[in-house]
Amino acid sequence: MEVYATLLDEGRYLCSIRTMYRILEKHNEVNERRRQVIRPRYQKPELLATGPNQVWSWDITKLKGPAKWTYFYLYVILDIYSRYVVGWMVAHREQAALAKRLIEDTCAKQNIVKKQLTLHADRGSSMKSKVVANLLADLGVTKTHSRPYVSNDNPYSESQFKTLKYSPGFPDRFGCIEDARTFCRSFFSWYNREHKHSGIGQMTPEQVHYGQAHEILNHRSRTLKAAFDKFPSRFKGKVPRPRPLPEAAWINKPSPDLAETPVKAPEGAGHGRPDFCKARPGMAETSAGCSEKIVL
Repeated sequence: MEVYATLLDEGRYLCSIRTMYRILEKHNEVNERRRQVIRPRYQKPELLATGPNQVWSWDITKLKGPAKWTYFYLYVILDIYSRYVVGWMVAHREQAALAKRLIEDTCAKQNIVKKQLTLHADRGSSMKSKVVANLLADLGVTKTHSRPYVSNDNPYSESQFKTLKYSPGFPDRFGCIEDARTFCRSFFSWYNREHKHSGIGQMTPEQVHYGQAHEILNHRSRTLKAAFDKFPSRFKGKVPRPRPLPEAAWINKPSPDLAETPVKAPEGAGHGRPDFCKARPGMAETSAGCSEKIVL
């Protein structure tokens, strides 16, 4: 603009302002002169589980303590297919060493073998720590992370925390850490063994995790068939069917035109059945009869 005005003051006209900018752009002279932050582009994680102990999700949430600005930290590992809480722990602080201990003990209780499991988490300090990364590498567990500031990339853990904190008995504050552990012990026992989860065909996470789903569905089908035979007019002539168990659980299910065939995991992974897990390039939770906690 100044060059254009100066030339006019000198009685010269060479070209329009726009033409000047086109010439400068052609010679790569139109750039931002200030230093710009170049942020990395994170790939969206796309994970698929078609059975238990294929993909776990884990996260940490704060529980309010007895006074303002005091908190206890609840660590939870969740199987995304069965929604079974395979491991949990309440501690005084958030620390990578505590997360490592919980993950290691939970994998041992669930008999996880190498290349069977994918462990998904957000980008918290404990999740991205070298201590946890080295443990997962030793265990042969694939790790993946959410994109920064995208809560939808870890939906199962977020939803489970909402169920916890919106439960009728959840207090505003816990008087001490033992109060928090007592509450969580009762809650997770109910959640795993009694809670009829809408995302898994109104079955309990324990039933799905330990392979009881088909037996329960058959029993429900027989009950509905008996009701139909007795009162067919109530069902408009069509035999009712129970809600089925979903075939798969996804984190960020891809569009149909982008979907790829899942990668088959080694035979014998998880309950003697072939396991499947899908983790896209650039990305990188188990269970015993009842979830366990670690007392610190």
